[in-house]
Amino acid sequence: MKADSTAPVDPVCTEPLPGAALGGPVSHAVSRIARLHRIAAGKLLKGLGLYPGQELLMAHLWAGGAVRQSELIKAVDLDPSTVTKMLQRLDQAGHVRRCPDPDDRRAVLVEATEDSCALHASVRDAWSVLEEHTLAGLDPSERTELARLLGKVEANLCQETAGCPGAAGPDRHEGPDRHEGPDRHEGPDRHEDPERPVPTA
Repeated sequence: MKADSTAPVDPVCTEPLPGAALGGPVSHAVSRIARLHRIAAGKLLKGLGLYPGQELLMAHLWAGGAVRQSELIKAVDLDPSTVTKMLQRLDQAGHVRRCPDPDDRRAVLVEATEDSCALHASVRDAWSVLEEHTLAGLDPSERTELARLLGKVEANLCQETAGCPGAAGPDRHEGPDRHEGPDRHEGPDRHEDPERPVPTA
């Protein structure tokens, strides 16, 4: 049966390279891949009641135990207001608990709850599905090489922008106020609120 050439096509996957991006085709590809990866992750996480970014925050709490909220903000490298909103929603869902730090009553401790253990397994499974979906068609050696190359790209960007968690640079200030303004959101694409619902089509 002949395909219907008039059928609508998803513009996300058919958008031509803009003229302004001709000087950086790889950078443009990375940007598009990051967007598509976030959409795919969002679809999987939606079934768990999570937004993209929340699972990474939970992963930190599962691995590290109770931590001060200010230290958690630095560790996940997100805007303080965004982390606060994430924690409020996760607290309401019963996945985290917050309490005053006994060593400093001005500080707040955050930890994963026992009830979040089931979510831990579900997030792990979702990331496994996402991994296979993302790397479908690549053999083991290609996957290893891709990981190696992406590691080099990440290192280049970290050196250029001091954009890695814990890294300090001339334009980067550590501390709760290093990301100022309600419209500044650090997240998967550095411009979008990690908790903003992702497109599903």
